Amino acid sequence: MKTKLRLSIPHEKIAAFCQKHNIRSLAFFGSILREDFNVHSDVDVLVEFVPGTTVGFFKLYDLEEELSQVLGGRKVDMNTPKSLSKYFRDKILLEAEVQYVRS
Repeated sequence: MKTKLRLSIPHEKIAAFCQKHNIRSLAFFGSILREDFNVHSDVDVLVEFVPGTTVGFFKLYDLEEELSQVLGGRKVDMNTPKSLSKYFRDKILLEAEVQYVRS
């Protein structure tokens, strides 16, 4: 499958980030997959955690900041499938481009 990503992704660093934080899967969605992605665009990220992992608001913010550094300082907007609006959840889940899956 051909990638639609508009940004070079350090896959080894993404894998290390996910393993460190008990992330079961990580995918990108939104403008990073479209032609309108530019230097001012944030990176929309969809994560699923290993069952039993509890992540509150402040921890999610810390994860966004850490992943931002991995992605060269770009602002990151991190979501879980449950945090997505029911009005566009299915579309995002269908279009998201998976970058990491824990084996």
